[in-house]
Amino acid sequence: MPGREAFDYAVVRVVPRVEREEFVNAGVVVHCRGRDFLRARFALDERRLLALAPDVDLEAVRAHLEAFARVCDGGPAAGPLGGLSPTERFHWVTSPRSTVVQTSPVHAGLCEDPDAALAHLVETVVRARP
Repeated sequence: MPGREAFDYAVVRVVPRVEREEFVNAGVVVHCRGRDFLRARFALDERRLLALAPDVDLEAVRAHLEAFARVCDGGPAAGPLGGLSPTERFHWVTSPRSTVVQTSPVHAGLCEDPDAALAHLVETVVRARP
């Protein structure tokens, strides 16, 4: 067993009307420096988002979330940011911004498997409970 590693994460939020500060959690980004891991996973509940903001541009929101995922994945598809280290890309995606897609403050944890931690966070922080 490889042991536990420290990781950082932030919740990705869709804020359709920035001035109202209302949001729907859309995903999570996890960074584990010790495992060279950076990944985002999304589970946007579009019905909840439309209930909050019926006029939201879902295509634009999806495009922004896909851009977040590309930056986390790195490489040429992420443009100039794709060549940065995972840590630098994590800091870029979690930088405070006043846009429709934002992140929460960064939180820390310990895990044995950062991908499993990411899946757990998506289930407990993003997916709506009936």
